[in-house]
Amino acid sequence: MGAESMDRIGLRRKPKQERSIQRLDLILTAAAKLIAEKGVSAMRMTELAAAAKVPIGSVYQYFPEKAAIVKALFDQHASAIHAKMAAMFTGVQSLDQALDVVCATIDWYYDSYHNDPVYLGVWMGTETDQDLLQLNIEHSGRVAGIFHDAVRRLAPDLCDDEMYARTYLFSHLIGAVIRLAAVSEEALARRMLDEWKRVIRASLFTTTVSRAA
Repeated sequence: MGAESMDRIGLRRKPKQERSIQRLDLILTAAAKLIAEKGVSAMRMTELAAAAKVPIGSVYQYFPEKAAIVKALFDQHASAIHAKMAAMFTGVQSLDQALDVVCATIDWYYDSYHNDPVYLGVWMGTETDQDLLQLNIEHSGRVAGIFHDAVRRLAPDLCDDEMYARTYLFSHLIGAVIRLAAVSEEALARRMLDEWKRVIRASLFTTTVSRAA
């Protein structure tokens, strides 16, 4: 992501003093509540300041625009997901076990977030902004790194460019499937997730087949 994009969606300043950290937390907590209630597009900066009980100047002191607030909340969710996935892959000893972990991760991801209006609101906010959409792509890349590291440790002979592309693709699709399931009726959501897990078990760690010359 370029410097210009980061200037637009990044924090203007990082708080160091406890009072400033608490004020930033108040702003993000209020933003999460408003996004859960009405979505990103309907949230206004003046409304946010009132909800957080801080001057409007304090909001702009940290966030140049609304997209920067969405990024901050997205980063919180992404960090939690990365940490959970990395922990779940710790100690995996075989590719079959890795497949079990991937499928368990899908269940955890859905169970954790399908009733979370903040997560859904933030995700929808990233879909409407080019720079924020890039965050989703970068998030997929970090998740793919966790998957690929597991393959490298368990079956280094499978670690080629095709496997990296496959883990990158599957990591991005896992997020997309979870979000589709999250806005679907519960029974249909569970069927979609089960179908997706069957696809993963059948193809994620299959041996790369050489293309015909």
